[in-house]
Amino acid sequence: MTSLSPYDNLSAVARAAYRSKSAAEDLAPLPRAAKDDALLAIADALEVRTHEIVTANAEDVERARQAGAEEAMIDRLTLTPERVRAMARDVRDVAALPDPVGEVVRGSTLPNGIDLRQVRVPLGVVGIIYEARPNVTVDAAALCLKAGNAVLLRGSSSAIASNTALVRVVRDAVGGAGLPADAVQLVPGEDRDSARELMRARGLVDVLIPRGGATLIRTVVEQSTVPVIETGTGNCHVYVDADTDLDMAVSILVDSKASRPSVCNAAETLLVHQDVAADFLPRALDALADAGVTVHGDERVVPYGERSKATVVAATADDWETEYLSYDIAAAVVDSLDAAVAHIRLWSSGHTEAIVTTSQAAARRFTRLVDSTTVAVNASTRFTDGGQFGFGAEIGISTQKLHARGPMGLPELTSTKYIVTGDGHTR
Repeated sequence: MTSLSPYDNLSAVARAAYRSKSAAEDLAPLPRAAKDDALLAIADALEVRTHEIVTANAEDVERARQAGAEEAMIDRLTLTPERVRAMARDVRDVAALPDPVGEVVRGSTLPNGIDLRQVRVPLGVVGIIYEARPNVTVDAAALCLKAGNAVLLRGSSSAIASNTALVRVVRDAVGGAGLPADAVQLVPGEDRDSARELMRARGLVDVLIPRGGATLIRTVVEQSTVPVIETGTGNCHVYVDADTDLDMAVSILVDSKASRPSVCNAAETLLVHQDVAADFLPRALDALADAGVTVHGDERVVPYGERSKATVVAATADDWETEYLSYDIAAAVVDSLDAAVAHIRLWSSGHTEAIVTTSQAAARRFTRLVDSTTVAVNASTRFTDGGQFGFGAEIGISTQKLHARGPMGLPELTSTKYIVTGDGHTR
């Protein structure tokens, strides 16, 4: 009688997780050259098979439009040839980065003569649960592979055609380069049960990273038995100080809000010191109007809207905590820098806050008092990004305070282990 495989009675998700675990064991000891060859093969394949990817993506975009999806969601979902080429460039950037695996974090010779080293090692199997951002599929695969991890990708059903095409391209390239193709897998199934099973695959999946809106992140954090690295939403602020360069302040504000409003590092709230409001707000409101931005202003901002071409509506309490991801921004006049900090502490999601000031004392005080992953001085909030920070692509932006905070690059996708070397030492 033929014996059954021990995996025969497992669900499709569990079988995929077991394949990932096996692939991770094969990846962990590989040298940098083997991983980089696979990454370069992925980049080449993305460019060669761009038409296949964009054609699949068009199915998702059309389905989203028919379902009445908002434009911000459509923008995050859409892949153009230019965006595919950008993904390929990001993969090549990751290949060019140093390999974190094997890096000695610290080391010493103990008084008893034992040599002690703490070195970086892969996490193992990384699960990613994310919404309609198909570029995450490639970013996650590239970063996880470089760090020696296998990755289980659970994208949203709204991007299923795009993600299926992208994973097919990536797996073909990885397998062709001699690495286990199962290092990159889509989690089987499109319903919530498959996501829930991934969240509870403790022992098979080493860490889970959610990327998306507040509801998704909260669900993963609350329901997962797998350890979670929590990414966060981006209720980001721009504060214009009493001492400021007005031209620079307008430029930073418009870039922070309107260069790409559908992403988490876009500004959602403007705070203006009362001493500069009369000079700054008329110029800022006109500039925001030119960019197509609607302003949700407090009672001190609304009167300026009456004398500008901007669309200014009265803000409600909900506006201060809203991540719009659209051409909208909340705005308030504050009495002082400390009042701006108090507002940020109350309403910020802990992602990115910016101050525009010519005062070094104000900049130092702001950066000391504001506790977000990134505090920008005279720079756009849009710089909070793994690529902009020189990390290559990013796996997400963590707003927690554990080992990963801010844009997560390669080091954040590793753990460590201690290597103890003695010479017959006994205790």
